[in-house]
Amino acid sequence: MQGTVDGFSYGLVTPLVAYLMACLGGALGLRCTTRALLVAQTWRPGWLALGSAAIGSGIWTMHFVAMIGFTVEGAPIHYDKPLTFASLGVAILMVGIGIFIVGYKGATGSALFTGGTITGLGIASMHYLGMAGMRFDGKFEYNTLTVAASVAIAMAAATAALWAAGQVRGFLWSVGASLVMGLAVTGMHYTGMAALRVHLHTTEAPTAGDSPAALLAPMLIGPLAFLCLAGFVVMFDPLMVMGKPDWTPAEHKPGVPAHPPAAHPSRRSQLHSRRKVTHRDSRTPQNR
Repeated sequence: MQGTVDGFSYGLVTPLVAYLMACLGGALGLRCTTRALLVAQTWRPGWLALGSAAIGSGIWTMHFVAMIGFTVEGAPIHYDKPLTFASLGVAILMVGIGIFIVGYKGATGSALFTGGTITGLGIASMHYLGMAGMRFDGKFEYNTLTVAASVAIAMAAATAALWAAGQVRGFLWSVGASLVMGLAVTGMHYTGMAALRVHLHTTEAPTAGDSPAALLAPMLIGPLAFLCLAGFVVMFDPLMVMGKPDWTPAEHKPGVPAHPPAAHPSRRSQLHSRRKVTHRDSRTPQNR
C-alpha cells in the first residue's frame, strides 16, 4: 500500500527553523576553521575539532528539526535512538576529516576537492542513516537519480563552504558563506526527501501515536546546547569575529614604550679594535 507523506505538517515553520540551524552550525564551524588557519600549530587541532563538531551538530539538528514536520498517514513513526545518534557521530567524524584536510593542507587544489567531497559525503551519510533509524509499519524506497542529486548538492555545498572558510576575509564574508551553506544543506535534505516513497505493510485504519515533535525534542536538547556553547566561544573571541590575527609587534602598539634595539658590535669592528690595541702596545717603550 502506498503511504501518504506530508513533509510540512507545521507549514513553513520547520523548514525555516531547520535552515536557521544549518546556518548556525555552518557559521560557527566556518569561523572555527578560519580561526584554525590563523593560530599556531599547537592550537589548530582544537579549533578544527570544535568546527567539525559545530557543523556536524548543525546539520544533524537541521535534519531532525525538519523531520518534526514529516508524517506518514496511518503509520506512527518511532526512532531508533542508537542509530539516530550514530548518524550524529558519522556527521561529526566525516566532516572532521574534511575540515582537518583543509585546515592543514589549505583550501586550494586537491586538498579542497578531497575535503569537500568527504564532508559532503558525511552530510549525505548523516541524512540517510538518520532516515534508516525511523521505525514504522512499512518501508522506504528511493529514486536513485534524485538521491544522487542530493549527494551532489551536499558535496558542492561542502566544497564551497570550505573554500570560503579558507579565504579569511572577515566576519561578513563568513556570514554570507554560512547562509549559502545553510541553503545548500537544507536543499540537500528536501531533495533527498523528494526521492522518498513510502510503502505500508498494512491497510488497517490509522492508529494514533506520539507526535514527531514529542519524539524528537528530547534528542535535540544536547546538540542545541552544544551549538549555544560554541556560539559563546565565538562571541567572546575577538580575533574570531575579526577574522584575522593582530600581527602588530608589541613595541608598536599604543601605550607600550618603544625600545630601540641594542647595538651589537660586529666581528669586523672587534678585530679592528684589537689590531689598534696591539699596534699601540708595540709602540710603547718597555720598562727596564
